[in-house]
Amino acid sequence: MDRPVPSRGNPSLVSLKLYNFFIYGAISIFAGFLQLYLQEIGMTKLEIGSLMAIGPFVSLFANPFWGFWSDKSRNIRIILMIMMGGTFVLAQGVFYAPSYTWIYVAMIFFYFFQSPLFAQTNSLILGYIDGTNQKFGAFRLWGSLGWALTAVAAGPLIDRFGIGSVSIIFACMIAAAFVLSVFLPRQPIASDTPVVTFRRFGKVMFNPYFMTFIGLGVLVSVPNAMNSTFMSLYIVEMGGDKQMVGWAIFTSSILEVGVFLLLDRLLKRKMSMLLASLILISLLFALRWQLMALATNPMEIVFIQLMHSITFGGYFYVGTQLTMLFIPRPYRSSGQAVYTMAWGGLSGVIAGLFGGWLFQSFGAEIMYSIGVFFSLIGAVGFGIMWLSNRRNGYQPVVLTEMGSMDEDR
Repeated sequence: MDRPVPSRGNPSLVSLKLYNFFIYGAISIFAGFLQLYLQEIGMTKLEIGSLMAIGPFVSLFANPFWGFWSDKSRNIRIILMIMMGGTFVLAQGVFYAPSYTWIYVAMIFFYFFQSPLFAQTNSLILGYIDGTNQKFGAFRLWGSLGWALTAVAAGPLIDRFGIGSVSIIFACMIAAAFVLSVFLPRQPIASDTPVVTFRRFGKVMFNPYFMTFIGLGVLVSVPNAMNSTFMSLYIVEMGGDKQMVGWAIFTSSILEVGVFLLLDRLLKRKMSMLLASLILISLLFALRWQLMALATNPMEIVFIQLMHSITFGGYFYVGTQLTMLFIPRPYRSSGQAVYTMAWGGLSGVIAGLFGGWLFQSFGAEIMYSIGVFFSLIGAVGFGIMWLSNRRNGYQPVVLTEMGSMDEDR
């Protein structure tokens, strides 16, 4: 079913941009400052790493669960509202838990609702712009703005009012995102869209080409997850303060706005070009981790985070587009969920446990040096995928009743 091209002034699209700003801003607060809160209440680096690994482990199940039900219900907006409600309530459980045991329990349930938010938000954007002249990057850049501006504004507030104020700032941002999601109308669904079933889900998701892409993504994303988990501790260990942590998060995201706009303009939705881009991005990741290993003061770390916009921003954009090409339309929410599960779930588990052990036992320099090695292996793997695609193309086995895949491969 064709849908009219939304106008620039369409209230639903304005709400979608603002929703992205607040949902990403909320998670930047949690991701950037939770570790400092945990350290302040007495946790060691290994305990913090283990705790941060529990959430991504839960996301291994949560992402496919919520992705499947988004496809099944054909109403991503309602699913997102349910997840935001659970995230809001359980975050308070993390901050006000009376013991370490209750923090662990609250984190398990918190991540069940929170970890799939980005994947389902991406699916929501892609659903609204499908068949229109709107670009994914024009909406996703609002998330980068929310992430960057919220983090840099929160640093001085947290320094002034104490680390406990993190919970209040987070709650306000999530509440604003929830209110904005109310104004998003339900997306129209074509009448010939096939019903999503577990059997079809498995056949689509577990094709070898897609799984190779997912596996290499895990390899490249492990050092990125290590950096996300331990960067704030690294800055403080070098003598930096919470404001500098906020600036590091700001510099890591602010240039994503330009990166997304540039990729919208330059990159064609063609598999061979997207795979070639991942080779370059993986090499840039390797350079980034080498610079982090050689850093000698917190200000250097702040400036190195500028590369995050190109590396993570580029991988996020390209990976999202590739997942659309790998997966048939009725299963795209599930496909984005699996992609995010690998990027933020499995890699987060490895990063929390392995990275926490490396950081505590050998220091940050060794942790980042191993990240260089992982990124180089990823670059080689994507190079092999690119050569295979150039020679043989990509012809996934898809059940005939699902309809054909997009033709722009």
